Amino acid sequence: MGFFNFLSKDKKETLDKGLEKTKVGFMGRLKRMLVGRKKIDADFLDELEEVLISSDVGAETTLKIIDRIEQRAEADKYVDLDELNGMLCEEISSLLAENDHCDRIGDFDTPAGAKPYVIMVVGVNGVGKTTTIGKLAYQYKAAGKKVMLGAADTYRAAAIEQLEEWASRADVPIVKQKLGSDPAAVAFDTLSSAVANACDVVLIDTAGRLHNKKGLMDELSKIKRVMDKVVPGAPHEVLLVLDGSTGQNAIEQARQFSAATQVTDLAITKLDGTAKGGVVIGISDQFKIPVKYIGLGEGITDLQVFDNKAFVESLFKN
Repeated sequence: MGFFNFLSKDKKETLDKGLEKTKVGFMGRLKRMLVGRKKIDADFLDELEEVLISSDVGAETTLKIIDRIEQRAEADKYVDLDELNGMLCEEISSLLAENDHCDRIGDFDTPAGAKPYVIMVVGVNGVGKTTTIGKLAYQYKAAGKKVMLGAADTYRAAAIEQLEEWASRADVPIVKQKLGSDPAAVAFDTLSSAVANACDVVLIDTAGRLHNKKGLMDELSKIKRVMDKVVPGAPHEVLLVLDGSTGQNAIEQARQFSAATQVTDLAITKLDGTAKGGVVIGISDQFKIPVKYIGLGEGITDLQVFDNKAFVESLFKN
């Protein structure tokens, strides 16, 4: 039974299409490497290492994968592409599964006892943070949840306007204040309104600045303290949004934000426009933070709950 039996046909097609650029580059190089090979030897492993690193898997994670493949193939002779793909699928899926400790109670569902369920969304400007919030709002609402947005990125007028546009598209209410307002005050008002209106899910946008890590840490800590006063335990989730097309830069952003606040989950966007999809593997492994969502297109439904087995098989299947 293949991994894709767990995905609907539409989701499978979206995943395959979204990862096409990464797959074409990666699989093409693997096929060329196997021409004339009779066994997995040191030279082959060196070339495989180069392919993985060039796909933005990252050096540290690549070495783990190479070590696992080397152990499995130590006594083997010729391995064809299907056998190698099978090894890579199993070992990379296993690596991702080790870091997958999300509370996956169902696609766009919320845990019992957390009402409203509060998600604080962080990430630098331009990674698709506000777009991701809009897509999450739409899909939570489609799942029958009552959703509210909070525009706590008060440093850019464009951020507030963009979130308003997504609130309109998703047909959910938004709480905002004027440009330059205290972000924590916006979060307070949003949660107060959400409680009064019996909302199920609250999505809080935050400013995407990294120039001063201490300033970022202080601001996010203040927002979290204020939210906890209104809804004890909030935020229940801190979702870091990263642009997959930036490769190693996304890894550096993950490092900075995980140092500034306690990130619980990742959303990796723009995978459809890049050959650097391997960054999903490297980020998950390096920071031990589970990837919860992946962005595979511009459509409002093109944000998928991440399935590590389906993701890996989509990359390696012929």
